[in-house]
Amino acid sequence: VEHASKNMVVAAPTGVAAINAGGVTLHSLFQLPFYPFLPTDNNRQELLSKIRYQKQRIQLLRKIELLVIDEISMVRCDVLDAIDTILRSVRRNHSSPFGGVQVLFIGDLYQLPPVVTRNEWDEVLSNYYESPFFFASNAVKEQMPLLIELNKIYRQKEESFVSLLN
Repeated sequence: VEHASKNMVVAAPTGVAAINAGGVTLHSLFQLPFYPFLPTDNNRQELLSKIRYQKQRIQLLRKIELLVIDEISMVRCDVLDAIDTILRSVRRNHSSPFGGVQVLFIGDLYQLPPVVTRNEWDEVLSNYYESPFFFASNAVKEQMPLLIELNKIYRQKEESFVSLLN
């Protein structure tokens, strides 16, 4: 963040992750509802009709060049599709994923999974998605990300712990 020249926002799925990353939560940034988002035309219109952004928020979302999402393993597929829907609408760029915003996903997919109740998955989301993970979202499927795996551990020196992490 300190060395980037792009207009960026750092966000994360939880408050603790957002604080640790020096950012905000995805739900507060995009004013997301706390119920599942379904990737249907009716649901997209309903989401957009319920969101009321102040002028400053709209300007922020239109100026973002890079959205950094930390702890991506915890982001549900429907949340990512809701963000995609909002950015396409606010930025008036319906043909590009995330309204043309470059998105950087950071996280360890072997850590915490997305939070989804059995009810939400079995009765709702499983009808639209292959899994609750972010990579099952329509936005990611439309534009597959470039994957970069970091394999050098910098913060841990104790060999037994490094071995456990690996």
